[in-house]
Amino acid sequence: MSFNLKSKIPNPQTGEYQCLADLNLYDSPECQRLATQAATGRHLQVTSNHQDSAVEVYLCEDDYPGWVSVTDFGLLQRATVPYQAAIFSESEIKKLLPDAIAFTQAAMQQTNYYLWGGTVGPNYDCSGLIQAAFVSVGIWLPRDAYQQESFTQAITINELQPGDLVFFGTPQKATHVGLYLADNRYIHSSGKEQGRNGIGIDILSEQGDKVSQSYYQQLRGAGRVVKSYVSTQHSTVSFEP
Repeated sequence: MSFNLKSKIPNPQTGEYQCLADLNLYDSPECQRLATQAATGRHLQVTSNHQDSAVEVYLCEDDYPGWVSVTDFGLLQRATVPYQAAIFSESEIKKLLPDAIAFTQAAMQQTNYYLWGGTVGPNYDCSGLIQAAFVSVGIWLPRDAYQQESFTQAITINELQPGDLVFFGTPQKATHVGLYLADNRYIHSSGKEQGRNGIGIDILSEQGDKVSQSYYQQLRGAGRVVKSYVSTQHSTVSFEP
């Protein structure tokens, strides 16, 4: 690392780095509001946009932008091997879905609460839980619910199968996502303003409890994961069944 003599803070050079520990990324250089998190081992690209208190980055696996506080620079090291995205066939993804579902169910058994920006357990936001579940089997999805909706293959509610995603929000945009289990049930991380603070299972029906009813009124549609996210800025490795 080089140093900015004027500000006396570490000033990492642009390039690809790897996380030595779980890392918080913020939505502005003030580093007051969490945007997302990066688990140990994740790759990020440091941009040339440096501020006195933070540096702008994007995560290599999903191209998600954020700011890293200068106090966390010690949690980064230069990547010795460039990030490579894995490409999965649709049939391979289908085989991995039970393990992704199992990840969410195990996460629900831990003490947790809804954390805006959370992608590292035990506390997740809705799309962070979904992303983490698929990452646990090597499949990358975009970070946010509306991005996941655009990335997946649109299906009807009647076509839902275990491992599909269910989207909620307004007519204009998806703002919430859950993972379909079976029998009209889905698992998701829900905020306390909807009646629960953390991971739970609800039903796609007007006949459910207040939490289920609240989300059902916001139901937008569903999507099927048929590919893993690949950044156009990185090389790829293929996986076939």
